[in-house]
Amino acid sequence: MIDIPRFGSRARQLAGLDISSSSVKLVELSGGDKEAYKVERYAIEPLPRDAVVDGNIANLEVVSEAVKRALRRFGPGVRNVAVALPASLVITKRIILPDGLREQEMELSVETEANQYIPFALDEVNLDFQVIGPAAGSPGEVDVLIAASRKDKVEDRVAVAQVAGLRAVVVDVESLAIEAALELVCRQLPNGGRDKVIGLVDIGANVMNVAMFRNRQQVYSREQAFGGNQLTQDIARHFGMSPEEAEAAKRSDSLPDTYGRELMRPFMDSLALEVSRALQFFFTSTQFNQVDHLVLAGGCAVMPGLCDVVGARTQIETVVANPFAGMTLAAKVRPKNLLADAPSLMVACGLALRRFDA
Repeated sequence: MIDIPRFGSRARQLAGLDISSSSVKLVELSGGDKEAYKVERYAIEPLPRDAVVDGNIANLEVVSEAVKRALRRFGPGVRNVAVALPASLVITKRIILPDGLREQEMELSVETEANQYIPFALDEVNLDFQVIGPAAGSPGEVDVLIAASRKDKVEDRVAVAQVAGLRAVVVDVESLAIEAALELVCRQLPNGGRDKVIGLVDIGANVMNVAMFRNRQQVYSREQAFGGNQLTQDIARHFGMSPEEAEAAKRSDSLPDTYGRELMRPFMDSLALEVSRALQFFFTSTQFNQVDHLVLAGGCAVMPGLCDVVGARTQIETVVANPFAGMTLAAKVRPKNLLADAPSLMVACGLALRRFDA
């Protein structure tokens, strides 16, 4: 039935490989229990524009070469990786099944249920499922998550890993990986964020994803067409650069002194406005009327002063995501660099955590 590994596949040594529209990222964690993780190593390699478009790998060779370059900096010794598909390429559905089913019986039940929700023939998709736990209010039944994606979408990411000399042993969903990393961030909040509504604002290159959580359960999500590429385009126009030059200058912090006042601050104001709009959508479409904490993730999250701008606009306590806070670091991991890169490593970190799944 299933062509891809289970969400919880365990590997003795496993790195998280995140392939986004702007870069590839590798993270390896070690440790024995969830209170003693160690960051062994990580690497980020930028991708050229249009190598990955809307989550789809448009140029497999270019992406594979980027992974190879990241691996050279990452160092030898890792063969197995966990990769993830964007949520937009995956159909997910929670169903209720009787507890105590044998695995084959559960697979048949999942296939039967999946036929109702997946608009493709089952032989065209990779289908997987995971038992979440006992079904709330339904004794003797369990909550099961079904995930399905077109085979070609899965095969593209598996192929990128293979060309780079890696083996994809776990295929996950980006939203689930980022939830795993968010749990580490929530531990840093007062009382672990228990019984609070926590908003995760993940600012990508082209899209901003806003998801709301309460007690580890996602209660809302929304995608908005706003991202860091907008600032890159502004820089290119304003300073007469190519998009590639503008992106490089933005990353290296080598822009003229006027950049902050003329471009960065207006961009941050626009971003804060987008977050505020997303909150209003949340309030009007759910029973919730309050968000207690906002967590900023993605490459833009470390822009100087962004937390303050978003916090002032929304009147909500705002922090920058750092799932590695409190972890020990291997000697070659530079704390200052990791702190700057941490918000963009949420998916890769969540994928690396699959190593510790039972």
